[in-house]
Amino acid sequence: HVQLVESGGGSVQAGESLKLSCAITGHIDSGYCLAWLRQAPGKEREAVYRRDSDGTQTYADSVKGRFNISQDNTKNILYLQMSNMKPEDTATYYCAYETMRRCGARSIYEFGVSGQGTQVTVS
Repeated sequence: HVQLVESGGGSVQAGESLKLSCAITGHIDSGYCLAWLRQAPGKEREAVYRRDSDGTQTYADSVKGRFNISQDNTKNILYLQMSNMKPEDTATYYCAYETMRRCGARSIYEFGVSGQGTQVTVS
């Protein structure tokens, strides 16, 4: 089984930056999809980023130009670099994983594995 652990959350001022990490452990398939989602209090979960098994990347319009993804393949860590942060970025951030075999037919909200989340507050 794959397990995901997010970290790096915290409180920042508007305009500042924060970098989240998602550590991926367990039996990782040779092909897979990854994603970041967030959920603000009282709101539905929102897609932030998706990377499909063919490398196609999609950022939410609300974060384009401000958020950037990188990955350390040797450590199996996915990073979400957030810059020029806004109060509306306040949320719990989750990373998610799905095998290549399944993710093509699934929305980001249906990915089978997600972490416990890390809280981000922007004031």
